[in-house]
Amino acid sequence: MAKELPYLPTYKNVGKLFEAIESAKKPDILTTRVLGETFGIKGTGDRPLISLLKTLGFLDQSGKPTASYDLLKNSGQAPRAIAEGIRRAYQPLFEANESAHLLVGESLRGLIAQVTGADKGVTGKIAGTLNALLKLADFSDEDQRREKKTPQATDEFIEDDVEEKEIHKKKRPSGLRPEFHYNIQVHLPSNGSEETYLNIFNAIRKTFE
Repeated sequence: MAKELPYLPTYKNVGKLFEAIESAKKPDILTTRVLGETFGIKGTGDRPLISLLKTLGFLDQSGKPTASYDLLKNSGQAPRAIAEGIRRAYQPLFEANESAHLLVGESLRGLIAQVTGADKGVTGKIAGTLNALLKLADFSDEDQRREKKTPQATDEFIEDDVEEKEIHKKKRPSGLRPEFHYNIQVHLPSNGSEETYLNIFNAIRKTFE
C-alpha cells in the first residue's frame, strides 16, 4: 500500500531554519509570524516549514516546541536529533530500506517512488526535502550500533567452526590417515629366511607410522 512522505514546495531555506532555531530565543509557539520576524524566513512558500517541524517531532500539533526542539539549540546534539526526526517522519522509507539515508540520486528517488507511488514531480520534491535534511543530520551512532551486531554473529560462527574442528581432530586416529588407501605389492625372495621377511615388513610398517 502506498505511503505518504513529507515534502516542501521549496526546500532552499531548510538549513536557514535550523540555524535560526539554534540562535534565536525559543518561542512559546512557532507561528508564521515568528518564522518571518524572528527567524527571517518570510516567503509564503516557506510556511510549510512549520508543518515539517511538527512531522519531525520538534513541534506539537499546536506549534509548541517539544523536548526534541531543545536538542536543536545544542550544536553538539542537533545533528543526531535531526537524524531521529528524519527516521520518524520518513519511517515508511526506512522500513523499506534501513539504509535509506545513504542512498543518493536515482537510487533514493526510486525507493521513494516505490514506497509512495507518487509521480516524478512529487518524488523529486520528497527527495529534495529529504536531502536538505540529511545534510544537517548525523546517523553515525545508529549505523555503528547496527554494524556491531554483525561481528557478534560472525564470532559465533567462528566459535562453532573451531569447536567442530576440535571435535573432528579428537576423533582422528593416529598413524595412517583413513582417507588414503595404499595397495602394496611385496615381492619376497624365494630363498629368504624368516628374519629377512620380518625385516621387510617392519621396514614397511615404520615408513607409514
